[in-house]
Amino acid sequence: MNTIKVLDREFYPSISEEQIKEAVCRVAAQINADYAGREPVFLAVLNGSFMFAADLMREVTLPCQISFVKLASYVGTSSTGTVREVIGLGTDITDRDVIIVEDIVESGITMAHMIETLRAQNPRSINVCSFFVKPECLQVELDIRYAAMEIPNDFILGYGLDYNGYGRNLKQVYTLC
Repeated sequence: MNTIKVLDREFYPSISEEQIKEAVCRVAAQINADYAGREPVFLAVLNGSFMFAADLMREVTLPCQISFVKLASYVGTSSTGTVREVIGLGTDITDRDVIIVEDIVESGITMAHMIETLRAQNPRSINVCSFFVKPECLQVELDIRYAAMEIPNDFILGYGLDYNGYGRNLKQVYTLC
């Protein structure tokens, strides 16, 4: 096993680039089928979802729009438990089908906050599409309609996820040793 060092931590490879591609295609196919004849708005949550959102959009064959929002509740390797909205929504979602694109759902606090904020703008529907979900960490009840992968409660980086700002550019996912 080839480990990598990012800042002061060692990580081992845990999810290959091929596994990621297969999961993206599976989720996109499900979205394409579920939203056939509709024009959803994808809201990608920055920074972590940028790689997943880009790959997902290349596989979505529907007429659609994408916009970006930025919410934060993470510092280092642990959640702060507090959501800070940094960049707001710039697209009108009134009576639109909204698909939130997230890199990872852990506690669910950030996602619940985002859904609550979006509901005030009267969308037709809101669904969550997260690449990673940590079911054992959820602290709030969430319906995550599109989950590419369920993973254990390990700290990971790569494919958009970072450790103190580093590692987002890695093509595969690594787990903290």
